[in-house]
Amino acid sequence: MRSHHDAIIVGAGFGGMGAAIQLRRLGYDDLVILERESDLGGTWHVNRYPGLAVDIPSSTYSYSFEPNPYWSRLYAPGAELKKYAVHVADTYDLKRHMRFDTVVTGARWDEEARLWHVSLESGETLSAVWLVTATGFLSQPKMPDIDGIDTFAGKVIHTTAWDDSYDLAGKRAAIIGTGATAVQLIPEVAKEVAELTVYQRTPIWVTPKSDVAIPKAVQKAFAALPFTQKAVRLGGTSVLEVLMVAGVLKYREFRPFSKVAEKIALRHLARQVRDPETRRKLTPDYTFGCKRPTFSNTYYPTFNKPHVHLETGSIAAVDKTGIRTVDGHRTEIDVLILATGFNLWDANFPAIEIIGRDGKNLGKWWRETRFQAYEGITMPGFPNLLSLNSPYSYSGLSYFTTVESQMKHMDRLLGAMQERGATVFEVTQEANDRFLARMTAKLSDSVFTLGSCASANSYYFNQHGEATLLRPTSTIAAHREAVRFPLEDYAYA
Repeated sequence: MRSHHDAIIVGAGFGGMGAAIQLRRLGYDDLVILERESDLGGTWHVNRYPGLAVDIPSSTYSYSFEPNPYWSRLYAPGAELKKYAVHVADTYDLKRHMRFDTVVTGARWDEEARLWHVSLESGETLSAVWLVTATGFLSQPKMPDIDGIDTFAGKVIHTTAWDDSYDLAGKRAAIIGTGATAVQLIPEVAKEVAELTVYQRTPIWVTPKSDVAIPKAVQKAFAALPFTQKAVRLGGTSVLEVLMVAGVLKYREFRPFSKVAEKIALRHLARQVRDPETRRKLTPDYTFGCKRPTFSNTYYPTFNKPHVHLETGSIAAVDKTGIRTVDGHRTEIDVLILATGFNLWDANFPAIEIIGRDGKNLGKWWRETRFQAYEGITMPGFPNLLSLNSPYSYSGLSYFTTVESQMKHMDRLLGAMQERGATVFEVTQEANDRFLARMTAKLSDSVFTLGSCASANSYYFNQHGEATLLRPTSTIAAHREAVRFPLEDYAYA
């Protein structure tokens, strides 16, 4: 294996594969994709918990240039997303670039050699002209900071490390967390266990899920007549765009839209949960959109079952055989399931230590100043670094709209370098500051600024209290700017 490459890509999920496809389109074939897991697929390889499925229509959750006509349902199960990832890797001959079970510990810019040195946990060091980080937004699992949790003598399972060999039948189980993952997981676990206690800190807005099986005849039509699937994708994307723009980004202008969404969710709750006290506990007290909402027809009815209990008291401690809440109530359990999500702002931005020009530490700079990235992909002081999962990069509700927007940015930027015969790029401080000011101004119209979000405990907000994960523009605007940003916003050498 060679130690120097045109580009090193960290992460073999859909972001990393999209970056590799774009680099190869530009003529760069000397690539290495480093993946800490044992196989490709990112979150769709790591997550295998019962009930796992995509939470937006499947037709929109794929590369536009590589549609999949064979989704079995409107909301495809996780196994099909994993299968699609393998299909993409095979179709675009990406597997030969991938190195699995390879943990990256850090990267450092070498000013004299004008390249990146990337350190691996094995002690090996690789180098490349370009470094592309594609570690995903949700890649660093969050473990709850609960007194005594390390003393629990039963089985502990985090949703990102699901143990298929463990038999839940007849067990007394507890699930901590009621986010999007838990909404999918809880109904499935309830089918297996003897007793289930769900520990909820923050209720989640849940609306009806219009999930249906896609008939084989429709799948065949999509395969034979691709334009039909493109039309369905366009329709689905348009609906998602309206939801994002009207419900979240343009809250000032479309405040009634959010109220309608809340009424739909509250009616859904009232229809599906019989007990008034349980309904009260499951009712959010924050504005729709402050926290990522979800869709389910099975989550709420699970709390009607006599063996399922909803606990909203704060957890005081975990001991060898159970959980005790602050009011003194204790529950005996055999298995503790952690649906506690991911640590975005302390450990994920960035997921590895990145040292740029003059020793500038990316994670430290973000935390000590503000989370920022020009067009959601580059930062001043970090030459030849393309950070796909950065502040203000997530556009729309489908991750693929973000990936493809960044692929377009890469195409324009690296194409300009080829025309100039340059080997180094770096976004200017002025361009970065101008973009940050524009994004900050646009957020003033959003639900994050104008809504009641204090009690949402939303991962959208960083430790500075800023909602810098989502790009506060339409997807159309993001894609337009990806192909039109001023080339002079970068310095070339």
